Amino acid sequence: MADRKPQTTDSADPVNQTALEKTILALLAQRAPSATICPSEAARAHFGETHWRPYMEQTRRAARALVEIGKIEILQKGQVIDPTTAKGPIRLRAR
Repeated sequence: MADRKPQTTDSADPVNQTALEKTILALLAQRAPSATICPSEAARAHFGETHWRPYMEQTRRAARALVEIGKIEILQKGQVIDPTTAKGPIRLRAR
C-alpha cells in the first residue's frame, strides 16, 4: 500500500483492480463484522494519503466487483443498496 503518484485520472488508468479489492477486504477484516468503511479509506490505504483522490472511481468499481461475487455489501444511510443505482456517499461492509 504504497504512496503512488497517479499518472492519469481517467477511467482508463491502469489500476490493478485485484490488488485494490484485496485492500478493501483487508481493511474490512480489521473491523468488527458489522462495521463499515468509506471507499476513501481504501483509496488512501492503497494509493497513499496524498494521491488517492483521482482513484475514487476505480475504488468504487473494485467495491462493485466485490458485491458481484458476494464478498461485500454497499450501504447508504445504513441500508444495503444496489451499487448500480448509488448516488452520493456510500459505505462498504463485509458479508
